[in-house]
Amino acid sequence: MPNPSIAKGHIFRDCLAVPTMSTPSNTSSLMPLYVVGHLNPDTDAICAAIGYADLLQKKGMTEAVAARCGAVPARTAWVLEQAGMEKPLLLDDVSATAEMICHKDVIQVSDDATFLTAYQLMLSSGVRSIPVVDSDGRLCGLLKYLDLLQLLMPTDTDAESVRRMVACPAKIATTLDAEALGAELQSDEREIVQLVGASSVDAVIKRLTHATANGDVGAYVVICGDRPIVQRTAIDHGVCMLVVTGGFKVSADLVTLAREKGVVILHCQQDTATVSKLIRCARMVSHALDNDIVRVMADDSVKQLLLGLGSQNQDLFPVIDPGDNTLMGVISKSDLIDPPRIRLVLVDHNEYSQAVPGVEDAEVIEVIDHHRLAGDLISREPIRYLNEPVGSSSTLVAREYRYAGIDVPKGVALCLIAGMVSDTLNLTSPTTADLDREILVWLCQIADVDAAKFTRDFFASGSLLAHNTAAETIGADRKVFEENGARVSISHVEEAGLDLFASRHEELAKSLDDLIQEKGYDLALLIVTDITSHHSLIITSGSQKIIDALPFERDDDGVCQAPGVVSRKKQIFPAVCQAIRVAAHR
Repeated sequence: MPNPSIAKGHIFRDCLAVPTMSTPSNTSSLMPLYVVGHLNPDTDAICAAIGYADLLQKKGMTEAVAARCGAVPARTAWVLEQAGMEKPLLLDDVSATAEMICHKDVIQVSDDATFLTAYQLMLSSGVRSIPVVDSDGRLCGLLKYLDLLQLLMPTDTDAESVRRMVACPAKIATTLDAEALGAELQSDEREIVQLVGASSVDAVIKRLTHATANGDVGAYVVICGDRPIVQRTAIDHGVCMLVVTGGFKVSADLVTLAREKGVVILHCQQDTATVSKLIRCARMVSHALDNDIVRVMADDSVKQLLLGLGSQNQDLFPVIDPGDNTLMGVISKSDLIDPPRIRLVLVDHNEYSQAVPGVEDAEVIEVIDHHRLAGDLISREPIRYLNEPVGSSSTLVAREYRYAGIDVPKGVALCLIAGMVSDTLNLTSPTTADLDREILVWLCQIADVDAAKFTRDFFASGSLLAHNTAAETIGADRKVFEENGARVSISHVEEAGLDLFASRHEELAKSLDDLIQEKGYDLALLIVTDITSHHSLIITSGSQKIIDALPFERDDDGVCQAPGVVSRKKQIFPAVCQAIRVAAHR
């Protein structure tokens, strides 16, 4: 039975088909390549992605695109405006979709094509199943080789059912490559009855007289060779069509009579037996379609397809646009054995818990980071992994320009400066390394800015406590970690002063409690850092054992006072890890 959960509620049905052999478009080189930072990106994550995507493009990977998986913070938006840069592409999931991996060069036919056209296309293309579309490209169904053969060579022994069919006179003429004379050739479909005029004249007359009595002689198509009496008899009875085979002609007076009687005369070169078969082939494929089939929506994820299509009694699946039902491509079961994946370069993180959703199904080809190593990032093949103890990922990206001997554009340089000064508080954070100091001087020369003034302007450009809700403030720069089995969320807010904290304390604490309830974290922290005095205030929620083990003094309101603490990576996170270990042994 079909599984309704296969494709986001799309309806799936059963049928049998064999995959096409159209040219595949699903090589990994054609898959998107995104350079992306962590969830809830900060300035360093966004600016490092912008810089490294630009560098990859200049190295020849023109498909590289800077991306983000979260909103652009106000300060980062200010930087992008100053640099004249667009916001990176927003990603909410990097799972490959049916549209990405499907074969787009599809062997297909229109719904008014004849059986013969479809049959010849199948033979020449080596396909066993063809999607059929209407004039607007909308999917009508699948035409399958075996079903077509059964219609062309019916097993029904009832002669009358074999002779009767629905066909278009104009399609018959085209299929026979015939010359049409007499009455006007009709292009609409109608029921016809084949009558091969190879028997005696009396037998033909008897059949046509019986048809006249039944009122359906106008549906008859009489097929004969050089038999003038049979030809005249057919015309006199007012048949639908007279097909003269073998290259023979009819006399001028019979052509005139046919015009008067409304009878079409076709002259063709084939023999009578062949013509009879070809007329069956002149029917439109719309009469042989299987519309009770499994359709795949273009935005269905490959993971969904892997779960849902394997059990279907169908091997070829049309991929359609869910908006207008137009055919976008086809997928066969073999395409799902090792489907191509979206390619990612991760910057400013290396843990799946901090990465864009769907990262497990993507192909991570490179990592550039300055945080601790985590254990859940895996790859099929060796990848380039750059991880160094410096103050920001933007520092490492800038150095890559140097190594490559490629000039840093002024706008990119400004972005990288912002990533560095935001993460190192203009080189005052304990995470700052000598490389940060060297690179910042170099970038400031390129961008023609003063680092100190730029830092002041940057932090003045947006205060989360002044302009955002409590939930937005906590989510703006939030990272999730797992340590010794405990899941921890740490949010970091940097402010030019702590004047607004007291008025926002209660709602921030409640929002942190709500986050614990919603996500099930063991611990959640919000760090509010005064960048001018290098003093942080920390609100906590979650396991009281872990909170009690934190090495920070709490005031009467339960807020941890952390003088000299400015770095989540170098100061807060190690303290949290230690507290988790202590709490586990209490």
